[in-house]
Amino acid sequence: MKEETFAELLASVREGAAILNGQQTASRSFEMSGQDVKAVRERLKLSQQQFALLLGVSVNTLQNWEQGRRKPRGAVKVLLRVAERHPDILLDLLRQK
Repeated sequence: MKEETFAELLASVREGAAILNGQQTASRSFEMSGQDVKAVRERLKLSQQQFALLLGVSVNTLQNWEQGRRKPRGAVKVLLRVAERHPDILLDLLRQK
């Protein structure tokens, strides 16, 4: 790995740690409302059970997101963003199961 690339990667990791520790605010964030989650699911034409299975969460968790009682966190937020922007990728994964 080039020294410049390593330095850039290290700076990024340090910035992430500072954000997680509350020492710095993130320059951007991704929030998805319950209406957004439901819209993505409906765009894919999936039932709650199918969509929950695809995301690896319980139907109850999905319902909590859709009703605004909770918000998606962690890796599932990224997966929801992929589903929103590139639905064919997720539908292809569903067909492979």
